[in-house]
Amino acid sequence: MIHSALSEPHRLSIVDELVLSDRSPNELGAALDIGSNLLAHHLRVLEDARLIERRASSADGRRKYLHLLPEGLEEMHAPAASIVARNVLFVCTANSARSQLAAAIWNTRHAVPASSAGTRPAQAVHPGAVAAAARIGLDLSNARPRSIDKVSSSPDLVVTVCDVAREDLDRLPAEATFLHWSIPDPAPVGTDRAFDKALGTTGARVESLAPYVRRLPTKEVAT
Repeated sequence: MIHSALSEPHRLSIVDELVLSDRSPNELGAALDIGSNLLAHHLRVLEDARLIERRASSADGRRKYLHLLPEGLEEMHAPAASIVARNVLFVCTANSARSQLAAAIWNTRHAVPASSAGTRPAQAVHPGAVAAAARIGLDLSNARPRSIDKVSSSPDLVVTVCDVAREDLDRLPAEATFLHWSIPDPAPVGTDRAFDKALGTTGARVESLAPYVRRLPTKEVAT
């Protein structure tokens, strides 16, 4: 069924879009120049093949994000294009858990440096995030939330890791590459299990993205 679902070029393009980033149907339609009826048909085929699923936004339940299922990734080839970046910025609402964890994990995996910020930063990093990070050997004890308005250098790659932040940043600068990961907030649940799950999900997404990001060659870096 998977091979049949992927035999159509539009569906291949949809999956390619979803390899690195969750997208709303509207975003997919605009990016691929597909009409709503045709897009709906292709999405149904991909859902029936268990390649994608829809997730309600935690910011606005009427809005849906399309997510490529992990088992579907095993059947896929990597996208041909890579992302060239000098730096990566992970963004969530409070900058107290998911974006802090994502940046910390990324910096252990990749030469391109990452930092984090929030659209509405909290006063402190959540103790649950600090504890979850410590359980896998990451130190967030000195991490502090900051506003995205305080980011001094313009990032080349921005990854929103919560739906609220993605929708807060609906108007995005054209010069950066923007990706979205729809990761549930562990803070309302507040348990170790919830934070460990968020950490595991974030780590898996970092592992999926990392091979497709490469450093800007030294000779191309402006002085």
